Amino acid sequence: MSAGTLRPGGRTARVREAVREATLAELGEKGFEGLTVESVARRSGVHKTTVYRRWGSVEGLAADALDLAGGEPWPVPDTGTVEGDLRELTRLVLTGFTDPATGSIPTAFISAAMRDPVVAKALRDFFAARHRQSAPIVERAVARGELPEGTDAADVVRTAVAPLYYRLFISGEPVDETVADRAAATALAAARAGAFVTPA
Repeated sequence: MSAGTLRPGGRTARVREAVREATLAELGEKGFEGLTVESVARRSGVHKTTVYRRWGSVEGLAADALDLAGGEPWPVPDTGTVEGDLRELTRLVLTGFTDPATGSIPTAFISAAMRDPVVAKALRDFFAARHRQSAPIVERAVARGELPEGTDAADVVRTAVAPLYYRLFISGEPVDETVADRAAATALAAARAGAFVTPA
């Protein structure tokens, strides 16, 4: 049985959540390279054969943890202006990767996605969910007259956070709130200029 076919509710849901929490803890401590089915089974208290049967591999564990995360609410900023919302959004992403306690977990997911197509698809789905959750930032801005009609919300969000990912995972350059604020301002300037308006 694959993780995606697990029935919600009852014992199955409790098992899935216990395994997810154990997977996140192991990823945070050891990274994807150190993740094993055995360690997740021990940590979750779920029998190893059950974990193998339902998740199959460490890739299945990581993909299912991403699937669960994508369905959870995200604290999308609502400051009253698109400028404030985008700035808070980029800072939120920055904190997610630089927090000493939890920052290693999203980094481990990206590392896993670079190595395995199953995790890569789960990560794409996760980001698609985040883009949908972030859409109100742009929709409110359009309604207030801050951005042009037809502005693509996902493109605005991608452009705002892309410089952070570039520095974190490509160039290795320092990244801080100044960088995050500049990325937000750049995306906003492009959006105001109509760069993300979907052609009719």
